[in-house]
Amino acid sequence: MITAINYWSFEHALSNEAPIATVCSQAREAGFQAIELGIAETGVLTVASSQADCERIRREVESAGLRMESLASGMTWACSPSHPDAAVRRRAIALNDAALQRAAWLGCTSLLFIPGAVSIPWDPSYPFVHYEQAVTWAREATQTLAATAKRLGVELCIENVWNGMFYSPLEFRDFIDSIGSPAVGAYFDVGNCMGQHQYPPHWIEILGLRIKRVHLKDFKRSIGTLDGFCDLLQGDQPWAETMAALRAIGYDRTLTAEMIPFAPGRVAKTGEAMRRIVRL
Repeated sequence: MITAINYWSFEHALSNEAPIATVCSQAREAGFQAIELGIAETGVLTVASSQADCERIRREVESAGLRMESLASGMTWACSPSHPDAAVRRRAIALNDAALQRAAWLGCTSLLFIPGAVSIPWDPSYPFVHYEQAVTWAREATQTLAATAKRLGVELCIENVWNGMFYSPLEFRDFIDSIGSPAVGAYFDVGNCMGQHQYPPHWIEILGLRIKRVHLKDFKRSIGTLDGFCDLLQGDQPWAETMAALRAIGYDRTLTAEMIPFAPGRVAKTGEAMRRIVRL
C-alpha cells in the first residue's frame, strides 16, 4: 500500500492557501509517498483552474518525488447535493463536475465525493433534510456525476462521513450498487466509521472491492464527539485488524492520512505512525 497525506493536514491548507510546493516538500520530508490535494472554489487549486494550471501542479508534485492519485473535495458541505433548494443542488453538481475534469487533468484516478447530508453536526444553519428525500437527491446527483466520471476515467469515490446518511455498511453498499456504474465506489474513512460506533474491519469486509480509496484517522470512543479525533495510534482504532481486512480484499492503493486541524510537528509524527501501521 502507498502512504499518503491529505493537503488539509498542513498549515493554511484548510483555506486552500498553502503553497503546493511547500506542502509537497514537507510531505516528502516526513516520508510520505503520495499527496492528496484538495480542490475548492478559491485558492491554489480551484474548479476554475485551467488544464495548463493542473499540468503545472502535476509536474510540481512529481518533481518533489511524490505520487498523486486522488483529489479531495469538501465543497459539498457548503453546497450540498441534497439541499432543499434546487438551485443549490444544481450548483453542487456543477462544482463536482468541474472537479472531476480537474482531477483528470491532474492525472488523478479518484475524486472524493460527499453526496449530501441529512444534517451537518458542526453547521447548525444547515436545515434537517428528510432522510428518504436526501437519499433520493443524493442518488440523482451521483448518477449524473457518474456519467462524467466514466467519460473522464476518474472514479467518483463516496466517503462515509458525519452527514446523517449511510451509517450502516449495508446501506452504504446498497447505495453504491444502486448507481449501477463501475465509475462509482467508496472512499472508506476508518476514523469516521469509529465515530459512528462501528467496527472498520466489518465495513471493509462488507464493502469489499467497492473500496477504491482509504482515509486513515484515529478516534477515541470515550469522547465520542468531533473532539474524539486524535493522532494516529493514540485512539481506539483496531489497526492490526483493519490492515488485515484491507489485505484480505486485495487493497493495495493509497492509505491517506487526514489530520485536521494542523498542529506543529503533526505531519512528521503522522508519517512515523503510518510506517508502523503498514507493517502491522
